[in-house]
Amino acid sequence: MTKQELFGQIQAKKSYLCVGLDTDIQKIPTHLLKEEDPIFAFNKQIIDATHQYAVAYKPNIAFYEALGAKGWESLEKTLAYIPKECFTIADAKRGDIGNTSGLYARAFFDKNASGLDFDSVTVAPYMGEDSVTPFLQFDGKWVILLALTSNGGSRDFQTLAVGDEALYEKVLRTSQAWGSDEQLMYVVGATKADMLAHIRSIVPNHFLLVPGVGAQGGSLAEVSQYGMNSTCGLLVNSSRAIIYASSGEDFAQAAALEAQKVQLEMEQYLAAYL
Repeated sequence: MTKQELFGQIQAKKSYLCVGLDTDIQKIPTHLLKEEDPIFAFNKQIIDATHQYAVAYKPNIAFYEALGAKGWESLEKTLAYIPKECFTIADAKRGDIGNTSGLYARAFFDKNASGLDFDSVTVAPYMGEDSVTPFLQFDGKWVILLALTSNGGSRDFQTLAVGDEALYEKVLRTSQAWGSDEQLMYVVGATKADMLAHIRSIVPNHFLLVPGVGAQGGSLAEVSQYGMNSTCGLLVNSSRAIIYASSGEDFAQAAALEAQKVQLEMEQYLAAYL
């Protein structure tokens, strides 16, 4: 999916919502446990209920890897079921020496090799350029580089001074030489919304994947005000607040209501800032 195609979906749905499929076998409604594949059964109903409000889906790979081969099968079926107009993100946070990163990239981008064909994958930049560039060798695929994350421990390294700038700033500036804004996005946590205007001054044209809205308490209003650019430039992720809106048999309907609520708020911000 190209940047313009993604923006087209944002305009069509009046939404920049990404639904995180952090599907935990211990948290899904118990009536689904009798299904042959409870994880896929849950995801299928969540996707059916929310796809009219969402432009992207982000399975967190850890929730599937933890279940072994069966979890990988659930992931493959989930990815195949997501509507083709929706942007897909493998939230895997990979990154290793070059040849290993190349294999990680193949795992998420090469359907003939692994059965998976995501639009993008999250990548950790700590090992530098040669750990990231193998992911950029796949035409039409995106790298979403960790920049300033929403977890409390982010301050341990990401905001430390490196010369006259913070480490996350160096990541943003240096990585722009590795790929274009048609290949690279950045993860910026919603709980860091006060820093978004500064981040936008460094990466004015890139899309930002913004987790932390919803259960983590990030402000959609602030993210939209300070993070939006001329092509929206935002994918705002909500996971638990949507997919676990109810633990009963009405879980899908509850998820739809939560997703619609976010979408309606996003529609207002798109009208105000685009």
